Amino acid sequence: MSEFEQTEKQKMLAGELYLATDPELVAENKRASRLLRQYAQTTLEEPELRQQILRDLLGRVGEAANIVPPFHCDYGSNIFIGDRFYMNYGGVILDCNTVHIGNDVLCAPYVQIYTATHPTDPTVRLTGRELAAPITIGNTVWIGGGAIICPGVTIGDNTTIGAGSVVTKDIPANAIAVGNPCRVIKTLEKC
Repeated sequence: MSEFEQTEKQKMLAGELYLATDPELVAENKRASRLLRQYAQTTLEEPELRQQILRDLLGRVGEAANIVPPFHCDYGSNIFIGDRFYMNYGGVILDCNTVHIGNDVLCAPYVQIYTATHPTDPTVRLTGRELAAPITIGNTVWIGGGAIICPGVTIGDNTTIGAGSVVTKDIPANAIAVGNPCRVIKTLEKC
């Protein structure tokens, strides 16, 4: 490979079209799948084992992070979570690009965080190439049950996302936002 050629993983993380069937990405997905199976078999009585598996799986795990199984992700290594993160049952993080989550973030059951997307041009889509855009979630954010966070979104500090919301655009700090598409319905005084 010349010095100017990018790997499929580099393309993926750069937000460019990439092939998820690339051997390096397939191997990383299999690794994550193995760790997720191990994690799903743990119990509440095994907090140290759960923390070790999360440290092996994710790019960063803050102190006292808790993800309730079942949990699903693509690679894990592109997920960076802060201290006291909590994700309830059925969480999904498609981490084909980076997901940065701050401290004290709470996710209700079935929250879905998607960096992954596909080309809208059907001719390009038929090539099997995919796209991904990073997601950033600030500190002290609450995300209600069944909410979907779409690729490329940033959610500011101290914000609440209502249950069932579909977040397609950035949401500022100190806001309460709900709906499909998600929109700010109330701004909080500075916290």
